[in-house]
Amino acid sequence: MSSHETPGTAGNDPQRESAPGSVPGNVPENVPERREVTVRRAPKYVPFLILGGLVGVAAAAIIAYALPGDEGYDASSVFGFFMILCAAGGVILGALAALVLDRMSVRRAERAVVESAPDTDDDRA
Repeated sequence: MSSHETPGTAGNDPQRESAPGSVPGNVPENVPERREVTVRRAPKYVPFLILGGLVGVAAAAIIAYALPGDEGYDASSVFGFFMILCAAGGVILGALAALVLDRMSVRRAERAVVESAPDTDDDRA
């Protein structure tokens, strides 16, 4: 079963039934195979995670260098501490955003019927 094929539909496609009078299991070679697939646009998770981490690092820089702080702590050590916390939070928020977009894409998924294209000797050269 293809990764794009809907579970439970393999093998029970009425369009793929054999013609009357033919032997079951023997499909003529000139009849294209038809399948029903689900088409959707799913987000890539890694860019969302990276972007969330970068936004977290930017937030840590703003916290450490733009806001007034205690004189007992160096700004770079405050930045390092908040960078760990904010980057982790940004990665989590980026993952949540990707999950929400993924669920929205499932709702907008469309069904399509595809046919296999016959192989020709000219394409193999």
